[in-house]
Amino acid sequence: MSKLKYEEFANVWDALADTPEEAANLTLRSELMDEIETIIKKNGWTQKEAAKRCGVTQPRINDLLRGRITAFLA
Repeated sequence: MSKLKYEEFANVWDALADTPEEAANLTLRSELMDEIETIIKKNGWTQKEAAKRCGVTQPRINDLLRGRITAFLA
């Protein structure tokens, strides 16, 4: 029976990213997405209203609220 080998990471982005810089960038993006979601919920905005206030489309806000971080990689 073989032994499983595992590593521990500070967060999921450290595990998924190829470089520390990429992990830091993904961490920052996810924190920003969380903060925007908090603001939207705190103010009771619809996705349409949040999109208007943020200057983006409603589907873009939907991506953000669903945690689709890959939609925000560029």
